[in-house]
Amino acid sequence: MGLRRLSFILAALVFLSCGGKKACVRLEEGELCIEPMAEDAIRVRLVPDGAPDLGELIFTETVTRPGYKVRKVGGNLTVSTAKMSAEYNAADGVITFKDADGNVLLEEKAGGRAVVPTEIQGSKAYSVCQSFVSPEGERLFGTGQFQDGHLDVRGLTRRLTQVNSQISVPMVISSKGYGILWHNYGLTEFNPAGSSVALTLSKKAISGDKVNVTGTSGNLFEIRTYDLFTAEIDLPEDAEYGFLLDVGRSMARKHYLAIDGEPLVDFSNFWLPPTVASKAKLSAGHHIVEVRAAEGDSPVLYWREIDNTTTFSSPVAQGLDYTVFAGGADEVMKSFRSLSGHVPPMPDWIFKYIHCRERYASQDELLEAAKRFHDEGIPVGTIVQDWQWWGKYGWNAMRFDEEHYPDPAGMTREVHNLGQHVMLSVWSRVDERSEVGQEMKSNGYYIGGTDWVDFFKPEAAACYWKNFSSKLLPTGIDAWWQDATEPENDDLAGRRVGNDSIPGEFYRDVYPLKVVKTVYEGLRQDDPDRLPVILTRSGFAGMQRYGAMTWSGDIGADWTSFKVQIAAGLGQMAAGLPWWTYDAGGFFRPVGQYDDLDYQERMIRWIQTAVYLPFMRVHGYQSRTEPWEYSAETERLFKAAISRREAMMPYILECARKVTEEDYTMMRPLVFDFPGDTEALAQETEFMFGPDFLVCPVTEGHVSSWKVYLPVNKGGWEDTRDGTRYKGGAYHIVPVDMENIPVFKRIVK
Repeated sequence: MGLRRLSFILAALVFLSCGGKKACVRLEEGELCIEPMAEDAIRVRLVPDGAPDLGELIFTETVTRPGYKVRKVGGNLTVSTAKMSAEYNAADGVITFKDADGNVLLEEKAGGRAVVPTEIQGSKAYSVCQSFVSPEGERLFGTGQFQDGHLDVRGLTRRLTQVNSQISVPMVISSKGYGILWHNYGLTEFNPAGSSVALTLSKKAISGDKVNVTGTSGNLFEIRTYDLFTAEIDLPEDAEYGFLLDVGRSMARKHYLAIDGEPLVDFSNFWLPPTVASKAKLSAGHHIVEVRAAEGDSPVLYWREIDNTTTFSSPVAQGLDYTVFAGGADEVMKSFRSLSGHVPPMPDWIFKYIHCRERYASQDELLEAAKRFHDEGIPVGTIVQDWQWWGKYGWNAMRFDEEHYPDPAGMTREVHNLGQHVMLSVWSRVDERSEVGQEMKSNGYYIGGTDWVDFFKPEAAACYWKNFSSKLLPTGIDAWWQDATEPENDDLAGRRVGNDSIPGEFYRDVYPLKVVKTVYEGLRQDDPDRLPVILTRSGFAGMQRYGAMTWSGDIGADWTSFKVQIAAGLGQMAAGLPWWTYDAGGFFRPVGQYDDLDYQERMIRWIQTAVYLPFMRVHGYQSRTEPWEYSAETERLFKAAISRREAMMPYILECARKVTEEDYTMMRPLVFDFPGDTEALAQETEFMFGPDFLVCPVTEGHVSSWKVYLPVNKGGWEDTRDGTRYKGGAYHIVPVDMENIPVFKRIVK
């Protein structure tokens, strides 16, 4: 080989080992960089020059970067580690991700990247978008906890923003062996729809009812009426379409969408997210759309033809930023947590039954319930004091009203003597008229125009914790319920945070992360002898490092509400946050629940399923939720479920240990264990509880049999109720009664 030829090759092939160097290409929009974060994780960033720096909130761990190689040939660029590679093609601008054997894991769509300058509240920002190829047969899971009932999100259009009962986490995992984390702290549109129509009011007050609801000022009544809105749309071809209905305000009261008289969505609750997603196969041509919405709503319907793409889009960002993980679901979770933080341990008692109601109105009421649980031998781990314990002192004043709680520390000691623990509801909203609120207000520590503490301002977070620590920790309370951490009402939109120059839209989805960080780090510093226990209503990528558990918010109590909660929780599991539960029995419960046997059947199915959630928790609005409040048979079944949870504690604690030590996921969408079983991936309510148990919730009433799918498993499955063995890889009709739901143990051969 001639010297000229050898010099050309050496100039064309450049190899770099690890050492902090990035592989970058200069594009018109800015510098596109491909950066290995781990052997199985590669981050892609296109940040324009002079873009705002919002800091790093997700990847916070100090890790040793992997060895990697960079090869440049002309304008093409390949970055490879021991487990994956990313190849940039200069001709079309596409990045292709491959596994160690050269098989394609994921590929950007040609022309699917956009970084467009914009502004928000007068500040520089960018509207960013990235589309990926999603081949036929792929299934995607994640994006957090949503109330639309869909577990497979491929092709689904979702708006990722925080709201009561919706937790938005911009991460998905694929049945094809990869995961994507979208690094954006503001609103994200997942598979945004390009077509839309504003519906026209057609008929007013087609129905209505009086409801008793919760609000930021306490309990209140509302008269709600529902109007009929209509529109006409024309579709270009026979296809499956994704729809997103937006009711036009921060919270919805009803989700109802019908096309040509066929309902796609029909779901009511006292509070609902403002948007809901659905899919439908429709023919080309003209279609009539009907929406039923609450008085004052302004519904808009968005739609797109579902194609072989997956798109993340954010209207407000500092640039394009995403990470691709290679491997199955467990491998993706392990890599994600190695970069964003491992899950710290929690005390054993929090995995026992958690009893809550809305609400104990006094110290005496709580102690009366705790004593009866103890005297009847019902194994309760935690009893919860919900809101308004502050009484005359104002919302979340961090001071108990002595008229009803004369000795909070003594109350806690008495509960401890019964072998139980206490959880207290504490908010990040503080009444500005309270003593704490006056301090917040005088120092400018509120988000402007609200009474939500601005946790993006370090001094405000420190002030919040100073009061929390000095006023609440001396009570000896064991666990902390950080309610409404979205914050409620989407109050970051249109406001400024931090140093008052940062538009809230930049950080719209990460407020819960900042709240929980403040409380967790404060507890570790000021109460170091106890493991922190935090329950919160919202979350974001990375929150697992603070050990916080979430629940699904103020949900209804009907069968539909129950069914969609299961898919909601599994969606959060796939997005990387491992601790989740719901209000077993539903939060908004029917009038007459103590005599309504149909409701009690539903309640028992909620409770029986909760046995197999990471946490078992009962709650209910303006409800006496104790077992003895219901019929004798319901009481018996309720207590049996609590005892079943107690009997499983050794297994549950072993699974919890795996979560903290091995980055395991306890509540497992079937893609974790059966990624190649297409029928298993189609199930939206079945899940694995740890490595051994397949849980098949009963989500309908008055049934004597239930259809289950048992995934492919060489040894088959054993019904834990009667020992019957079944073949895997098949559907089965199994008998059911009210004693328990079908749960099958995997037989290992």
